[in-house]
Amino acid sequence: MGKTIINYDDLLEMLDDFLREPKEFWESFYMDKNKEIPFFKVKGPDENLVEYMEHELIVPGRVLELGCGPGRNAIYMAQKGYKVDAIDISENAIEWAKERANEVGVDINFLQTSLFDFNVEPNSYDFIYDCGLLHHLAPHRRLTYLEIIKKALKQDGHFGLVCFNTEGALDTSDWEIYRAGSLKRGIGYTEDRLKELFINDFKIINFRKMKKITQPNHLFGEDFLWSSLMQIKK
Repeated sequence: MGKTIINYDDLLEMLDDFLREPKEFWESFYMDKNKEIPFFKVKGPDENLVEYMEHELIVPGRVLELGCGPGRNAIYMAQKGYKVDAIDISENAIEWAKERANEVGVDINFLQTSLFDFNVEPNSYDFIYDCGLLHHLAPHRRLTYLEIIKKALKQDGHFGLVCFNTEGALDTSDWEIYRAGSLKRGIGYTEDRLKELFINDFKIINFRKMKKITQPNHLFGEDFLWSSLMQIKK
């Protein structure tokens, strides 16, 4: 029998038990580097991130990448002069990212940790970037996810997001996820559903489908993903 729910953290832990254990899943996911996963084959950054840089929508500063995987975007941002902290729950992903960073000689603070265990310093980041974490996040964890991002950003800081649209995964309702006891392959967000999560706290600067980039290429892009750039409201 589980323990008595006496606080919010107890409630979150109970709901976690309805779904897969994320660290175990992602360790297995990153164990084989030769899998046919779109972003495994590409070392370069997301096409939308490059666009933000080239159009000076964001400027060099301190950045936090959430769910950095093999480090494609973290490495690009470090090469562009950012001071980068990059986290991932998977030790295998972090080791792979460190290998890639060492190959090109960039200094990145890679940390193997869950976002929810990460000790974030308030108002410390100019830019936070998430490519692929939100759509794998359990619905009951979204509130904390948002609070951490808001806490971590500096005044007028920016937040970049890449996540599944409904071509990338099913538009599964939050209720159905718990009825089924599974996130399946992730949540496919409609435009309205995604914007609803952020509109109260962020000004949406750019919102579009990611551009599909035919491989091999030095950029990554798939049109089953949304890309968005936001700025925290004062």
